[in-house]
Amino acid sequence: MPESSRKLISSHSPFEVQIGYSRAVVQGDMIFVSGCTGYDYKTGHISPNVADQAEQCFQNISSALAEAGAEMKDVVRVRYILPDRKDFESTWPVLQKWLGDVRPAATMIQAGLMEEVMKIEVEVTAKMGR
Repeated sequence: MPESSRKLISSHSPFEVQIGYSRAVVQGDMIFVSGCTGYDYKTGHISPNVADQAEQCFQNISSALAEAGAEMKDVVRVRYILPDRKDFESTWPVLQKWLGDVRPAATMIQAGLMEEVMKIEVEVTAKMGR
């Protein structure tokens, strides 16, 4: 993809239209994936369990990356946002499963999320062909 090309990727979440964003943006060989929460976009369901939500976040991220022509191994940066930092450790087995071999630069932030039911949001940046 030429450096000046821009491709928008949608998960078809109603939030994308309501708020005005894309699930991911491909710019040149970089992929910027918006913060993903634990919603299953096909069913609208979200688990009350933080580890289950983390798993769904990565499934959503993996789908966006695949549509962009990339994989989880291409992730170079990850940000975790949790309303309660005490929940972070419960997600570690999921993070290890998805990124243990990739080992991107990472930051964990404690902050409120858009809805009370959301216990984690994950944002990644990837570089194609890493």
